[in-house]
Amino acid sequence: MKRSIKSLIGFTLSATDGAIGKVKEFYFDEHTWTIRYMVVDRVTWLSGRAVLISTEALLSVDWANKTFLVDLNRDQIKNSPDINTNEPVSRQEEIKLNSYYAWEAYWGTGYYGKGPTTDLKQEILEQSVGDENRQLRSTYKVSGYSITASNGKIGDVQGFLMDDLNWKIIFILVDTGHWLPGKKVLLSPDLIKKIDWKTASVILNTTVEHVKQSPEYDPDQELTEAYTLALNDHYKSPVT
Repeated sequence: MKRSIKSLIGFTLSATDGAIGKVKEFYFDEHTWTIRYMVVDRVTWLSGRAVLISTEALLSVDWANKTFLVDLNRDQIKNSPDINTNEPVSRQEEIKLNSYYAWEAYWGTGYYGKGPTTDLKQEILEQSVGDENRQLRSTYKVSGYSITASNGKIGDVQGFLMDDLNWKIIFILVDTGHWLPGKKVLLSPDLIKKIDWKTASVILNTTVEHVKQSPEYDPDQELTEAYTLALNDHYKSPVT
């Protein structure tokens, strides 16, 4: 099912032996646009620090009661590495988490679920140093970024829609603001050239006109298959 990321904010994250806290944002990998982590807001019993939990740890989702159940206990989480969620999460910090929890490394061959050698761990760490292109992106922080087409601005990021079967972001909701007053559109991640965190902008590989001509989206209506097909067909058509 297609779900708005905004609708998932405030879900309870629960360990096998009790609730942890409320989800405040998600981190996604911009290369595949897959959500990799949930961020739980400042947890009182962890001296007020935030918690980063991989979607790999999910056991089940209770959509009706807005609860994510993970295959971890509270002590495991209490003793986990302290990750600064106020800064972009680097590959080095992900490696620390994966090593501690024995989560499979989504960017490679699952070394940390299979006990890599010390030399291999060091090699991966060295490869990750200074590689800002491998940093995860926060749904909270990218919301509000400007959308820039190849020939000008077109709007701002207002939200994300994801597929709850594979946790992939399938569309970005764009508020066209004064560029196209009152109109909201969806963009596929396939149209995105890059996310520039320095300028807080999302750069497209299509034109303003192409976005203007796309089917209008109503956030209050269900995302139908017919609309999705029409949107995909539009962006497959030649840029005019």
